Amino acid sequence: MSGMTKYLVEEDNFAFLRDLGLQRVNNGVYNGEWVAGTAGKVQSIDPASGRVIAEVATGSEQDLERCLTAGVAAYQEWKKIPAPLRGDVIRQIGDELRKYREPLGKLVALEMGKILPEGVGEVQEFVDICDYAVGLSRMFGGAIFPSERPQHTILEKWNPLGLVGVISAFNFPCAVFGWNAAIALTVGNTVLWKGAPSTSLVSVATTKIVTDVIKRNKLPPIVTLCQGGEDVGKRMVSDERIRLMSFTGSTAVGRTVGIEMQRRFGRCLLELGGNNALIINEDAPQEMALDAAFFGCIGTAGQRCTTTRRLIIHAKLYDSFIAKLVKRYASLLKRVGHPLDSATLYGPVHNQQAVDNYLQTVQEAVALGGKVECGGKVIDRAGFFVEPTIISNLPHNAPVVKRETFAPIVYVFKASNLQEAISWNNEVDQGLSSSLFTNNIQSAFEWLGESGSDCGIVNINTSPSGAEIGGAFGGEKHTGGGRESGSDAWKQYARRSTITVNHSTDLPLAQGIVFE
Repeated sequence: MSGMTKYLVEEDNFAFLRDLGLQRVNNGVYNGEWVAGTAGKVQSIDPASGRVIAEVATGSEQDLERCLTAGVAAYQEWKKIPAPLRGDVIRQIGDELRKYREPLGKLVALEMGKILPEGVGEVQEFVDICDYAVGLSRMFGGAIFPSERPQHTILEKWNPLGLVGVISAFNFPCAVFGWNAAIALTVGNTVLWKGAPSTSLVSVATTKIVTDVIKRNKLPPIVTLCQGGEDVGKRMVSDERIRLMSFTGSTAVGRTVGIEMQRRFGRCLLELGGNNALIINEDAPQEMALDAAFFGCIGTAGQRCTTTRRLIIHAKLYDSFIAKLVKRYASLLKRVGHPLDSATLYGPVHNQQAVDNYLQTVQEAVALGGKVECGGKVIDRAGFFVEPTIISNLPHNAPVVKRETFAPIVYVFKASNLQEAISWNNEVDQGLSSSLFTNNIQSAFEWLGESGSDCGIVNINTSPSGAEIGGAFGGEKHTGGGRESGSDAWKQYARRSTITVNHSTDLPLAQGIVFE
């Protein structure tokens, strides 16, 4: 080690990294065996200190080809295993994740930058979706419909697609893979994963846990990993062997993914940008609304796709609500720190690019007439820390407001009534998450109805930030339209067959047609 800079993985304070099987340099490709990718090494950085955690040898297109071949071959065996037995394998994966919940949660916090409870909570989401998938393995199925012809029965059957590709983003480096993989595997598909390059260690550690269970069950590589760059992602999207591409990331990249998948008649599941509003109506439970706004705006340092980016407050409550929220923000600055410190409530943004985007956006907002109520500056300490920021005095439809900035910036607006607030909620391109705080049942049902929120997630008296795995997660418009997790989101990972069975001795045609 003499002459070499020490990485965090080699320090005693970070022994949990070694418990996850990580070392100074890690293989970034799994195709049935762990191999060093041939595209060069990527350094993983702790955004709270700027120090290197460890390195990952990332994959090339040639490495990807071996993962594709292995995934397609594994599908031939996996699809034949009865669904409840597949569900049992997913149960074992959930149990294994429970064992590693704390160290893997610490790694998520360390590499992404979210605070420790959020990191551990993210691993818990993977555990939860495994539990959900076990139940699903005995329940997903088709229907029986009445036929207009005597002694005929119409059935509906759902079969797996084949190899499913998953490209996940840095902000949920473990859970997004879990949401997709648990459901896709249960339905009978195999999965090929490319995590974000800047959270490669989470991808490697998570895949180790999952594939250890798969090997113990003497199964082929039903999950493969190719940590790589843009070339690997583009190849995944263009390769016909990937039947469904689940992509989480920016709207701009998602648009190109969607076009390419449509060009080759593949399926895509897109989880793209959010520009989420929280409406505080005149009759809102105000303390609850304040709690929701506080967490929704600054949780994960504003780097959730469901982060609250716009607060639309009734004119009668506006001044007092902003004053209380600014006070809350001021108290938060005492809780800024390293994500692994138990006292920390607010950590760093992910990298220097996020800091630059934050500063440019604040500058643009001020140039347009915005007033910085609090925040607006970089915090003077090691790592990538910025002040959580509230900006007022902008038009509700200002260009900077209508664009999603992945940073802890919230814009506040004064609305005269609920109808105006709903129209402002709906005027942005994105349609992911939204929330209304009200104690009025008429207001609540107006919000839920056809003239209410146009988002995929429509909440009442709870934060727009975050969701449970029981419901389908995803959004409308430029958010992409995809759905992950619960409800009937599993149908995206399967192909539907409509089957007509004639159990008579005649051959009547539909619609009473006679052809003689």
